[in-house]
Amino acid sequence: MRFMRSVTCFVVLAATAAAYAADEESVPDYASNTAIGDPGGRRAALFKQGLSIEAAYKLDYLRNMVGGAGQGGASMRNLDLKLRADLDRLLGLPGTSAYLHVLDNRGAGINARHLGSLMGVSNIEVAVPTTRVFHAWVQQTFMEEQWSLLAGLYPIDSEFSVMESASVLLHPAYGPPADLALTRGPSIFNNSAFGLRLKWQSPDRTRYAMGAILDGIPGDPDRPKGTHIRFDKGDGSFAIAEIGWTPIEFGHVFEPTGPTRMLQTPELRAHEKYEGHGKYAAGLWRYSSKVADQFQTDDAGDPLKKPSWGGYLFGERSLFGIGAEPGRYLTGFARYAFTDGASTPIRAQLNLGVSVRGLLAARTDDILALAWTEGRLASKYRAAQWRDAGSVTTRHETAVELTYRAALTPWLSVQPNLQWVRHPGGVADAPTARLAGFRLEIQL
Repeated sequence: MRFMRSVTCFVVLAATAAAYAADEESVPDYASNTAIGDPGGRRAALFKQGLSIEAAYKLDYLRNMVGGAGQGGASMRNLDLKLRADLDRLLGLPGTSAYLHVLDNRGAGINARHLGSLMGVSNIEVAVPTTRVFHAWVQQTFMEEQWSLLAGLYPIDSEFSVMESASVLLHPAYGPPADLALTRGPSIFNNSAFGLRLKWQSPDRTRYAMGAILDGIPGDPDRPKGTHIRFDKGDGSFAIAEIGWTPIEFGHVFEPTGPTRMLQTPELRAHEKYEGHGKYAAGLWRYSSKVADQFQTDDAGDPLKKPSWGGYLFGERSLFGIGAEPGRYLTGFARYAFTDGASTPIRAQLNLGVSVRGLLAARTDDILALAWTEGRLASKYRAAQWRDAGSVTTRHETAVELTYRAALTPWLSVQPNLQWVRHPGGVADAPTARLAGFRLEIQL
């Protein structure tokens, strides 16, 4: 792992570099907001020098009570280790930052053994338990931080098609759209690809445009465990672009925090808690390499090959406040995503939902969310299922999720979860699955 050794050396050198102190008011309250706290003030001291350290642990347990492929349950575990380096403070490189994020994922099987859904039911479930470097990039801002260029290992679902108000939900379809997730290999959780991302923001931070180009197949499909960077001839590239309007960010000029949420400063935490969500965006994506059509063939009987492409539209907005206390509001969100329908099981996806922060006046950090998603099966996929296996499929797989995230402390939350999945796998006669479970989350 020559690449990982290089990253480690970089972090060690950065940590030992001289730096100047940040304002005391901008230092996160590690003692109150994390389980480990700030032993000896070391984390705060590193933050002042330009190093932010964060760790988090998630545990999901879900059980299929009835329907689907059969009753049963499974647990999924996810550990995040994150380090962000401000290279201006550390090395005197203005506008430059670096980010390292390591994932450890354990536990799988709830979907494969007990459900058979195309879209899944837990956004931390993985096919192969493994430890991976998920982010490893350097970013440079310029022109008064209106532009930024990022290079390295970079998952697109950290910035593209992100609905913050839906992030509390466990179902994977509220992260990257399922139609994109089921393509030949997008750079999303938990396997990222090497690439470049360029982003522009308007001076008042209310408008943005960004694009990325990455290796067409992340990692090494023949070695599913660990971190691998390779560029095979057949990989091709993956390109994605998004434009958006974020009216709620008017006038908020923060140091760019990168695409993944870090342990935030008090100012940024207050902004996000009290001012809600507001974002409207549209995006397009495309692979350069052609892939086999799932139904059409040429004169020789071989599958026709075509490039995969798709796009999406979404919006989220905090609609009104609840009670007189600040930080309590209801937010609605909606997203429509689509593909060419030639090479993926799902041709389009629709998400609708609401989240309520601070439903109870005494619990302003709790979040209640209710959402519905529909995955529309591609006609070619349905035809291929009938032709190859005699399977009768329906037009849609749909899922409803109800969840309540209870913040027991600033660093510990428990989240009961209920899900209903109709026609899992698109199978016409599959009984509706009913799942119950919870998520435990600890900020370390």
